Amino acid sequence: MAATKTKSRIIDEMTETFADLKKAGVVSKKQIAEFEALKSLEVKAIEPKSIKQLRMRERLSQAVFALVLNTSTSTVQKWETGEKKPSGPSLKLLSILKNKGLEAFI
Repeated sequence: MAATKTKSRIIDEMTETFADLKKAGVVSKKQIAEFEALKSLEVKAIEPKSIKQLRMRERLSQAVFALVLNTSTSTVQKWETGEKKPSGPSLKLLSILKNKGLEAFI
């Protein structure tokens, strides 16, 4: 299983275009900062072991963890065993929980 999601071709092309616009002096510092913030929104894949460690760090049962993430207990079990991989909104929520803690959801 890959540890990180590879960057998309679109992001690479936007980065190159933005660098050219920056050299030409047609973008403001604020626009540069906003673009850099948008680039960092990419979410990395999370290993099954890390999902379980995250749940244990927050001292949550699988059932309560599932409620926090708006998914089923069965799905959490499958993530933790590697039978399924979280994706989309679930992966984003896991990333927020990992980086900000349970307080971000309260």
